[in-house]
Amino acid sequence: MSVAEIKNIAETKMDQSIEAFKHNLTKIRTGRANPAILDTVHVDYYGSLVPISQVANVSLLDSRTVSVQPWEKGMGAKIEKAIRDSDLGLNPSSMGDLIRVPMPPMSEERRKELTKLVRNEGEGAKIAVRNLRRDANEGVKKLVKDKLASEDDQKRCETDIQKVTDKHIGVIDQLVAAKEHDIMAV
Repeated sequence: MSVAEIKNIAETKMDQSIEAFKHNLTKIRTGRANPAILDTVHVDYYGSLVPISQVANVSLLDSRTVSVQPWEKGMGAKIEKAIRDSDLGLNPSSMGDLIRVPMPPMSEERRKELTKLVRNEGEGAKIAVRNLRRDANEGVKKLVKDKLASEDDQKRCETDIQKVTDKHIGVIDQLVAAKEHDIMAV
């Protein structure tokens, strides 16, 4: 493995860490309705658990209500029960074939809890990025020890990896700030 490969692998894995962090942020509820909030809810469909999006059309009715339109008649009650039993704190109501999922307004205490949760998720993502930096630096040190790279290559690579790390941590900070703003704005 070369120094360039180590840098590329580290950057790719850091990008994957940010994507995973973005995915985790979609699970944290703000006051606004977002169809992605139901991505984690699974419903029993002929003996197997599948995401709601595979058995129904999930969309927004308005800024505070998600609508779920089952594709099969008998799935409405199962979907409603799955949403109610999830840990999202949502209370769906059925109107014929359509299931309405209103987003309850958040209390100040809940906003602070969610803000803390977002910061913890952000810190976890930063730790993952820093661990990848450490692994990349150790890989370069091993190349130098095995005489496959020079010490100058090591210094240059560590500088480059640090720049990439700083860039990714900056992106994480921006995502955290944006999510906190979403939580507090509603």
